[in-house]
Amino acid sequence: MLIEERYQRGLELLKRMLGEKTAEETRKRWQKLSPDFERYVLEFLSGEIWSRSGLPLKIKSLCTISALAALGRSQGLELNIRMALNNGATRQEIIETLLQIAPYAGFPAAWEGLQIAERVFESSDAS
Repeated sequence: MLIEERYQRGLELLKRMLGEKTAEETRKRWQKLSPDFERYVLEFLSGEIWSRSGLPLKIKSLCTISALAALGRSQGLELNIRMALNNGATRQEIIETLLQIAPYAGFPAAWEGLQIAERVFESSDAS
């Protein structure tokens, strides 16, 4: 598959997972920081990894939430909690995912993840 095809596939998937408006706002922030970063995310992360058919998007989202919370990557975690909701994960499944990491990544990681999830949920309710 050509790079441009992967980029377009990644762009369409990002729009599906975030919604058109949020996807565009996110892309603009990435482009402002580094146009290359935005291309890598869309071509490889979204266009290759997230586009694989081996797992449903909901499961990929929950796995990603777990990893990002364990690593303490709060910006990525917030974005991926938003995507998880659009990918069919329930609030309870997201909370359970964050509780599941407590004994492995530490209670502080789970707590921070739960706080971020609460902010996302509240902002989702306000929309």
